[in-house]
Amino acid sequence: MTTPLHVRREQLAARMAELDEHLHEIEEELDATPNADAEERATEREGDEVLEGMGLSGLRELRMIQAAIARIDDGSYGTCTKCGDPISEERLDLIPYTPFCRNCAR
Repeated sequence: MTTPLHVRREQLAARMAELDEHLHEIEEELDATPNADAEERATEREGDEVLEGMGLSGLRELRMIQAAIARIDDGSYGTCTKCGDPISEERLDLIPYTPFCRNCAR
């Protein structure tokens, strides 16, 4: 059964809101006042690097979601942007923002 586009849009919008909240939390953590102790600062810096990586990953996903919503708006959602074949419903269930069919994603 094919998921209606309005449901996909709602799913994408909900995930976008989650990511936005998470990215703001990461930003707040990174902006926190550093600890005065040198050892603690080193540990915090390692944690900051992990947070920065999570933030970059989140931003990438956010951009992909925005692009998927744009494809819904222009009527090309569910079609592979590389080969033009349909993207399987199963793949869209797993990765609703994917621009590629299974073959092109390899």
